[in-house]
Amino acid sequence: MAAAAQEGAKENRARRDLLVNIQSQVQKLWDDEKIFEANAPGEGEPARPKWFGNFPYPYMNGLLHLGHAFSLSKLEFKAAYERLCGKNVLFPQAFHCTGMPIKACADKLDRELATYGVPPVFPSDEPMDEDAAGGDAAAPAPGPEAKADPTKFSGKKSKAAAKKGPGATQWQILKQSGIPEDQIPEFRNSAHWLNYFPPLAQRDITAMGCGVDWRRSFITTDVNPYYDSFVAWQFWTLHKAGKVIKDKRYAVYSPLDGQPCADHDRASGEGVGPQEYTLIKMEALELPGKLSALEGQGKVFLLAATLRPETMYGQTNCWVLPEGHYGAFRGLNGEVWICTQRAALNLSFQERTPERGQPECLLELTGQDLIGTPLASPNCPHPRVYVLPLLTILTNKGTGVVTSVPSDSPDDYTALMDLKKKPKLREKYHVKDEWVLPFEVIPIIDIPGFGTQAAQKVCEDLKISSQNDTVKLAEAKQLVYLKGFTDGVMIVGPHSGRKVSEAKPLIKEEMLSAGQALLYSEPERQVISRSGDECVVALTDQWYITYGEEEWQASTREALARIETYSEEARNQFSFCLGWLQQWACSRSFGLGTRLPWDPQYLVESLSDSTVYMAYYTVAHILQKGEMYGKDHSGIPPEALTPEVWDHVFLGKEAPKDCAVPPAALAAMKREFEYWYPFDLRVSGKDLIQNHLTFALYNHTAVWASDPAKWPRAIRCNGHLLLNSEKMSKSTGNFKTLHEAILEYGSDAMRWALADAGDGMDDANFETTTANAAILRLTKELAWIEECLAPDSGLRDGPSDSLADRVFANAMEAAIAATREAYERMAFREALKVAAYDLGNARDVYRLMCGPDGMHRALVTRYIEVSTLLLVPVTPHYSEHVWRNVLKKSSPAVTAGFPAGSPPDLTMQRSAAYIEDLIPSLRKAIAKAEAPPKKKGNAPVEPPPRVSQVLVFVSERFVGWQEAVLRALAPHFDAKARAFKQPEAQDAVLAAAKQDPTLSALPEKQLKQAVMPFAKFKMEEAVNSGPQVLDVKLPFSEVAIITEAKPYLLRSLRVDDLKVQLASDAGAAEAAAAAKVDPSTAYPGAPVFGFVTAAAAAAQ
Repeated sequence: MAAAAQEGAKENRARRDLLVNIQSQVQKLWDDEKIFEANAPGEGEPARPKWFGNFPYPYMNGLLHLGHAFSLSKLEFKAAYERLCGKNVLFPQAFHCTGMPIKACADKLDRELATYGVPPVFPSDEPMDEDAAGGDAAAPAPGPEAKADPTKFSGKKSKAAAKKGPGATQWQILKQSGIPEDQIPEFRNSAHWLNYFPPLAQRDITAMGCGVDWRRSFITTDVNPYYDSFVAWQFWTLHKAGKVIKDKRYAVYSPLDGQPCADHDRASGEGVGPQEYTLIKMEALELPGKLSALEGQGKVFLLAATLRPETMYGQTNCWVLPEGHYGAFRGLNGEVWICTQRAALNLSFQERTPERGQPECLLELTGQDLIGTPLASPNCPHPRVYVLPLLTILTNKGTGVVTSVPSDSPDDYTALMDLKKKPKLREKYHVKDEWVLPFEVIPIIDIPGFGTQAAQKVCEDLKISSQNDTVKLAEAKQLVYLKGFTDGVMIVGPHSGRKVSEAKPLIKEEMLSAGQALLYSEPERQVISRSGDECVVALTDQWYITYGEEEWQASTREALARIETYSEEARNQFSFCLGWLQQWACSRSFGLGTRLPWDPQYLVESLSDSTVYMAYYTVAHILQKGEMYGKDHSGIPPEALTPEVWDHVFLGKEAPKDCAVPPAALAAMKREFEYWYPFDLRVSGKDLIQNHLTFALYNHTAVWASDPAKWPRAIRCNGHLLLNSEKMSKSTGNFKTLHEAILEYGSDAMRWALADAGDGMDDANFETTTANAAILRLTKELAWIEECLAPDSGLRDGPSDSLADRVFANAMEAAIAATREAYERMAFREALKVAAYDLGNARDVYRLMCGPDGMHRALVTRYIEVSTLLLVPVTPHYSEHVWRNVLKKSSPAVTAGFPAGSPPDLTMQRSAAYIEDLIPSLRKAIAKAEAPPKKKGNAPVEPPPRVSQVLVFVSERFVGWQEAVLRALAPHFDAKARAFKQPEAQDAVLAAAKQDPTLSALPEKQLKQAVMPFAKFKMEEAVNSGPQVLDVKLPFSEVAIITEAKPYLLRSLRVDDLKVQLASDAGAAEAAAAAKVDPSTAYPGAPVFGFVTAAAAAAQ
């Protein structure tokens, strides 16, 4: 069983690794071909249709995460679609470094290191007795106050410190980002952040498969003199237009920073800092007693929470609370994890269970059920240890499972000695001698003054004779824990000779890397500014941009009216923001950025230098020569970029006579801008509507006031991204960087899950199960394609005119049309549904319909080509591989052209859907007909009947009052809104029914009882399926389509014969009577079924 589970995990990794290998090969191919480098046509060259999209440059104070990737994916999918359609696509990407966040983080780290040392030892009053040296999560004993975690100074918290939890320090934030501790001190210098994070962001966006023209990348601030010159020009332009003024106004203010704290200078509410544990994975070697129910479910592990993984070398057993309530929960990679329900719930919110927030309990257990279970524990010198009872465990802290290290934990030592010395105690909890007696204390740490068996020595010194001597045990722990951590030296393992404080992080990382442990957190919350203080409101002397000024607002509203927002909700939010947005403080006293050109004592704040930089993308590659920092001045020197030069390039003014920019370069810059601008799409999170995006509209209408053709064409906003239905948060552990996601799933599977996450303004949800399922689906599809293209595939040639062939060919046409329409609307989840799921299902149905005849080679080949191209925007690496390496195409898939198709035959679609709906309806009816007869008295049980023949009675059209009702409903149905106009629809139904001779004499109450159930049923059908259900006659013959599909139906239903006839045909009544059904109840699309059993057929 364990071997099978291990093999399954290997197979999953192998599938992922296959996709990652394809990804690497394809990305190298793209890079070699420079396929994403886009240029304006040269002088005299024909101009291709262009498409320019962009995404707000991410802030470079950390790694990109899945939230960035989600918004970025919307641009990437659309850009890939436009490129596939043949357009010249420009997708550039820069990185934002302006403002306070980086400076504040650097200054905060500098203060931490100056105050607490390198590495820092931060104040904390977290209790250590829950875990030190093996007494993990044991109940604290009364008596002298237990010492805090020896890694931290214990003392009363100040008001500010009280609001900080673990993980709140800048040191810990950087450490959690994966930065080695020896490198963290370098981040005291804000310039180091600019050099460290942008290349990593470029690495991750490239690995994601985004079609970025990296020649145009840049960073902001005056570190890049080219961009610095551009922003200075932008503000000169605004200043000369009277859009920037100096004024005194009230502003949110950071006392520590000494300047206003704008949106990007603040933390967004409470930040959660986790109490981190290491969970030791202790594998069950056998599953005795109640645990046997877990056989075949996967490897079973007890999860023991510890703060000191370095002590695992001294394990002699594992503790549980005998009366405690535990559960066996579904873990990751097919594993089963045993812990408390509370711990499982915590784990489920930290990406540690298959379903976010919903731990799946496979088996409820008590601690007694676990006692005696043999375990294999990492770093333990014994090949097996056993689960034993400990009465002082707290199940509301940690996992309720505790490792035992009696060499260094007084609690563990006394509890083990009690079991050794007291046979009746062992008998009470059904503990066998061999589980306890052979296990002796294992020396692992040498502590000055206590030796190598500190717990035994301190218990003997204090004359502690039992685990019930809780007062003395508390004193013992206080003596041992702090001394052991600060002065103890490891005497076992690869880190023997190192101090415990040095060995702990190394051993922890080794265990995590080896998969022997995992991280687990119990979080706290805090409110803090980026600099670490609470903000106030102050009256400040600042430069302001005059947003809200009447004339300027009017032109910006005009710009809003021109653009595509892809949702009315977004448009309404823009309009609302334009209504309240007023003057905005655009200058800061310090931080990173560009100096105000007319008042250089001030810097431009981070939201104000981020509004028209999309224009800079068009010329960045000419100026910076593909180097993001602007260090190469060998071409055009930065000082040559005077305001007059920028005016010429961007505003079309006359070139300065003394221009230091070479004429050819100047012409190229102007040509690039004029070709690419305006941008065709900007994608962003909805939270930026209230500032950045509205600022961008304002600034475009100011800078290009006389040229509305340069105003933005489209802005698409999305909601935030949840991870497995929960908010992403570093401090809760429910967080994934882009790099981690790519490593875990591969880019295409991650992109698949991003496309599936959602498209609207509501929060979307990235499901790890979807990403894992995508790995399986893509690799299986690839294997199927290779099989189909093999010489011995069994596909048929010749005419492709069977019903199955026609249905499948039409399904492909429908998929092409629907996918194109979804990509146009940026409805990527819908595009994925159609291109992957719907079209894939159509292929599966085709395979079934064809039966023994086999699928048609030409149709299968077309399916492969169509499905491959339709998925290019979502899974470009997979598609490129199939296109070039499997289908042997010579040109790139990403530019191959959107699949050409004909308008789908809607009647054929409805016919095919009719057959597919008919099959489950018939199966259900057959199952009912074949139900065993009820036993009567003492009579022998009769064998269940077997249906051998199916009779299908159909009706050509609705007639009489039903026809009148449908004709009355049709004009009142809004197909776009999928709703009926009320009360008009109901009134029309009753009016039509009254005209029917069979109903006209009925009182109104009886009339309603007669017609409204049918009317309501058809109205619900129309809402769910569309207006076609209101037709009085189907556009196809049910008799004809059922007759043609008969072989398929017989195979699917496993019956001997099937007959279909109109309910109005001669002989239908007699056949229906024999089958005991009423054919008059059939109506279009809803036939009546009759059945002939094998026994009845034999008797005929």
